Amino acid sequence: MDEKLNRIVGHFAITGRVTDIHPLGNGLINDTFLVVTDGPDNYVLQRINQSIFQDVDLLQHNIDCVTRHIRQKLEAAGETDIDRKVLHFLPERETGKSYWTDGKEWWRVSVFIRDALTFETVTPEYAGYAGVAFGRFEAMLADLPDKLGETIPDFHNMELRARQLREAVAADAAGRMADSEVRGLVEEIFALEEEMCRGERLFREGVLPKRICHCDTKVNNMMFDRDGSILCVIDLDTVMPAFVFSDFGDFLRTAANTGAEDDPDLDRVGFNMEIIKSFAKGYLSSAGVFLTPVERENLPFAATLFPYMQTVRFLADYINGDTYYKIRYPEHNLVRTRAQWKLFCSAREKVPEMELYLQSL
Repeated sequence: MDEKLNRIVGHFAITGRVTDIHPLGNGLINDTFLVVTDGPDNYVLQRINQSIFQDVDLLQHNIDCVTRHIRQKLEAAGETDIDRKVLHFLPERETGKSYWTDGKEWWRVSVFIRDALTFETVTPEYAGYAGVAFGRFEAMLADLPDKLGETIPDFHNMELRARQLREAVAADAAGRMADSEVRGLVEEIFALEEEMCRGERLFREGVLPKRICHCDTKVNNMMFDRDGSILCVIDLDTVMPAFVFSDFGDFLRTAANTGAEDDPDLDRVGFNMEIIKSFAKGYLSSAGVFLTPVERENLPFAATLFPYMQTVRFLADYINGDTYYKIRYPEHNLVRTRAQWKLFCSAREKVPEMELYLQSL
């Protein structure tokens, strides 16, 4: 057993004696370990990636407010087995905060949810479950009294992403604007810039609110009981004020894509309407209680927004010389750009069908 990790766990108010600590899961951001004890609970130890989450105090404030509010909602509703339906982070023994730091690394500990499952595969059935879970998550937080901050500022700000592309084009750091395909993509993207920055415009006009959203709506960020029922939403690092477009559109960008995010064969890339319908039906069944007409009528737009935004981000990185995303070969970001643009075009073609389906609900 790693003695360093054991000492770190000792800073938290766990129950029982630690018998083993080993890596857990395949997360890409934080280092995660399972802490096995001889007590009633096991625990999850995480080293927080401070290069991404630079304000850990704000990060944990958000998580503490959200988990406390959800727990109160579950208790008021008379729910049972609450400890498996909302994450619980332990206090550090001296400060009482839900994290510990030595000034170089930041750590936190949560109670491991026993007998729970996650799934990686997106089927219409699990898309429906995801819609219900993330819609219910937003609904429970719609009356959150605490003020939350942005753990990643401007995470889904389309106007910012468009400005970043303009800056990349102007600098042309890697000399890639000489490519006629790149210039053509830039022209097509900017021809739709005003339309695709609709969210920020509606917000300034005062007709589109910001909600407390998850902002990382993947199917594997839900936990299921062994009987198939949904237990809770996990991975709360990106929970922050955002438009509901973030939770609706970002899920569909990955889940409804019939191809891969970086698929070189564009014939394989398209928008799967069965996934869209299933997710939308589940989402509206739980989020419909608080959505405004403006939010609801713009959900098809949200489905187009995220492939467009990711196209912009991949292309900007390609023009900059591949400084942000890891690449496996020289044109990887350009291949990603092509695939996301094809997905955007497919989603845009399906907007009328999405609108009719949402009206039917």
